[in-house]
Amino acid sequence: MRFEPTSIPDVIRIEPRIFRDARGFFLESYHEARFGEGGVRARFVQDNHSRSARGTLRGLHMQVAFAQGKLVRCIAGEVFDVAVDVRRGSNTYGQWVGETLSADNFRQLWVPPGFLHGFCVTSEAAEIEYKCTELYHPEDELGVIWNDPDLAIRWPISAPLLSAKDAGLPRLRDVEARLPR
Repeated sequence: MRFEPTSIPDVIRIEPRIFRDARGFFLESYHEARFGEGGVRARFVQDNHSRSARGTLRGLHMQVAFAQGKLVRCIAGEVFDVAVDVRRGSNTYGQWVGETLSADNFRQLWVPPGFLHGFCVTSEAAEIEYKCTELYHPEDELGVIWNDPDLAIRWPISAPLLSAKDAGLPRLRDVEARLPR
């Protein structure tokens, strides 16, 4: 397994070892000790699975008091996965990282607590699974609009399919007061 820090070092791209033969493939998607050695020291308490159609964009979301770290992987199709650093005082505050995760490349992305997270589907459909370090608390959720000009995320789509909730999210500067210090 290979663990590579991204341009925001706390966000880590994980490349598993894949064993292929005529029957198919095998890989380890999670191994606590190996992940710890690779910089992902987390206790996971919830797994989520979502399926979305081409052009769907989910995000940008986070929890504040019950901050979640997320270990994200795409098990069908392809997504462009994004993490935005909103840790006050961080040298990379307001910066983002985007990675293509797919069923073909087997990559995973570690998104630590204190980051907004979102993804868009670039294939006909996609399924992602992600492990979370904290349970979901809807009352604690905070979101930022996907096309916030201050973040300038270079999404690979220009007119995404959004939920009503995600379409009405504010800009980061309008929710900064809610971010933990």
